[in-house]
Amino acid sequence: MTPTRRTLLTAALSGAAAAGLPGAGAHAASQQQKWQQKWAPSASTGGLKAFETVEDDRADSHPAGHPHILPEGDNFRFTMHTVDRDTMTDRQRQEVTGLRNGDSYLKWLPGQTWRLTYSMFIPSSLKATTSFTHIMQMKQPGNGTSPIVVQSLRRVNGVQTIELQLPISGTLIGRTGLDPLHDKWTDVDFQIKVGDKTAGSVRWILKSGGTTVIDKSATGVDTFLADRVRPKWGIYRSLGDTSGSLQNTYLLLTNLRGYQLV
Repeated sequence: MTPTRRTLLTAALSGAAAAGLPGAGAHAASQQQKWQQKWAPSASTGGLKAFETVEDDRADSHPAGHPHILPEGDNFRFTMHTVDRDTMTDRQRQEVTGLRNGDSYLKWLPGQTWRLTYSMFIPSSLKATTSFTHIMQMKQPGNGTSPIVVQSLRRVNGVQTIELQLPISGTLIGRTGLDPLHDKWTDVDFQIKVGDKTAGSVRWILKSGGTTVIDKSATGVDTFLADRVRPKWGIYRSLGDTSGSLQNTYLLLTNLRGYQLV
């Protein structure tokens, strides 16, 4: 049976409490600034219209598996089969991009601060790998552009971990064990100030069962390439894993919310 998630994140998301999170560093706002909700999609009512684009088997490598990305009750489900291939055949990709509201989508621009909260269910079949397995990215729109932020499942010295990195500078924001998060819901709170060179900052929080698993942040970092920043979710992984961890699997997301600090 597909697991469901009925509770929202416990973090306060309005008023001064949301604007001044402990340890937020550059994200700690003045009393005049607040997190304003800009995006609150429902999988059960709006479906995939929540996103700017849907990259479901864009190489048409596995028609029998369609759809790989779909609403399932209150969840968004991303299914990955070992036979799935991206247009670059050394990897697999089932992802959605952007935050859509009706006929428009939200643009993340330099100087702006944005926040995403959601819950994710990572089954034990979605394992960390020796090569890249990303389950969230921040990128400049367009083919062939480098990721700005990646939330990844990475095997380090044989240990399964989940981490957040800034690939532009090779900065590891934080890393924690993946095994305790398998087969349960994990709450994600991700914040980013969009800025070029040293003008950006990020904060990454994971909670499981109401307990904070990791809370890491960095300031003075590069979070912008060109045009705008756009979030991506799903499963994007290399076939170059040497640990035998690639299996048929899936990822569930629910209660996605987007906020801007204004």
